[in-house]
Amino acid sequence: MKYYCIGIKGSGMSTLAQILKDLGNEVSGYDDVKDYKFTQKGLDERGIEIFYGPHPLDPDTIATYSVAFKEDHKELKRVKELGLEVKKYAEIMGHVIDSFETIGVSGTHGKTSTASMLKHLLENTLGCSYFIGAGDGKASSDDRYFVAESDEFNRHFTYYHPAYSIITNIELEHTECYKDIDDIRNTFNIFADNTKKLVIANGDNEEVRKMNFKTRVLFYGFKDDNDIVIKNIKLTKDGSAFDIYLNKELYGSFLLPLYGEHMIANATAAIVMAKELGLEEEVIKELLLTFKNAKRRFAIEEVGPYTLIDDYAHHPTEIKATLKACRQKYPDRRLVAVFVPNTYSRTKDFKDEFIEALSLADMTYLTPIDCNREDPKDYPGISSFNIIEGIKDAKAIDDETIAQLADEKDAVIAFLGCASVDHLIKAFKKAISTQN
Repeated sequence: MKYYCIGIKGSGMSTLAQILKDLGNEVSGYDDVKDYKFTQKGLDERGIEIFYGPHPLDPDTIATYSVAFKEDHKELKRVKELGLEVKKYAEIMGHVIDSFETIGVSGTHGKTSTASMLKHLLENTLGCSYFIGAGDGKASSDDRYFVAESDEFNRHFTYYHPAYSIITNIELEHTECYKDIDDIRNTFNIFADNTKKLVIANGDNEEVRKMNFKTRVLFYGFKDDNDIVIKNIKLTKDGSAFDIYLNKELYGSFLLPLYGEHMIANATAAIVMAKELGLEEEVIKELLLTFKNAKRRFAIEEVGPYTLIDDYAHHPTEIKATLKACRQKYPDRRLVAVFVPNTYSRTKDFKDEFIEALSLADMTYLTPIDCNREDPKDYPGISSFNIIEGIKDAKAIDDETIAQLADEKDAVIAFLGCASVDHLIKAFKKAISTQN
């Protein structure tokens, strides 16, 4: 079949395009952004052509589009005028994974890291296809298992019917498409009910515990009332150590080359899922030691006297977890946060929470809000300054003023946001190079 992916450089759409190509389909796409994005690597490797303007399309092509593209976008309007069949991104993804024994990894936070860990464990043992929302995907019809990061945004994951699922947590998020926490939890319940064999869920999470599970469920977490309990945690600058107890008996002791208790919880979900699929404890231990996190998840780069961290954190809970992880790895270093807010709705609804989370840094900078799916006219008075005003000494920053970070020698500088921060990092490197 022929597919045309509009917004093909988006992390989810890029991944879907790669998977469709791997399964033998003809795939091309369109994007507004001509600059290179990290999600483009897999597309280029597969020879998937990207267009930036009108071009001929075969009438039997199926078009799909990123949610960042509104119904009145010129390219979406054009394919409809050409008479092409248009399907939702999640609908196509749901159809693809139905042909595998799929493990759907969901949660407000942590689904990319958890899915990446599980993919690492299975890819090196049983084999698996996978869809990771960081622009990383691969598929083969020879694989039995498919690890699918399952996004709750716009209720995407309700199109999925996995054999197994993981729920890392449920929290208020995406207020532009959910009316309240009950709406979010009920949507996660649909995903859980669509699961055929087993749900592995974070039992420490209050909203998860409110769910009504029809499918068999195992709860994991740090509290003793879970089926799987995490104990004896040791957080050092070299990584994280912890024990896992199953039904009050020690299953194993694990070392993880990652930072923060949130990563221990994510790893536990992946470990339990791998065990359910038949992997031996010692194999899991060895593979975890070689795990490297997904793109833009605590990615570290040393640049002269500066340590730069590129992280996808964009919700207050995620920011707090990332900054705590920075403190774990670099306990004696000054910590600077550079945050790129994404969406006006999130900035408006979580202002106080952002202020609390970003205050964990020694110094905080914020860029203007970077949003391509909301109209700022719908959010009068909402800007980064709503957060800046609540944090002591916080400042505004952008590509043109990034040179002010040059004074932060020997600091750990965390660039945070789900929108691209690469342009900021490049501008910073350029600024410090001209000062030397």
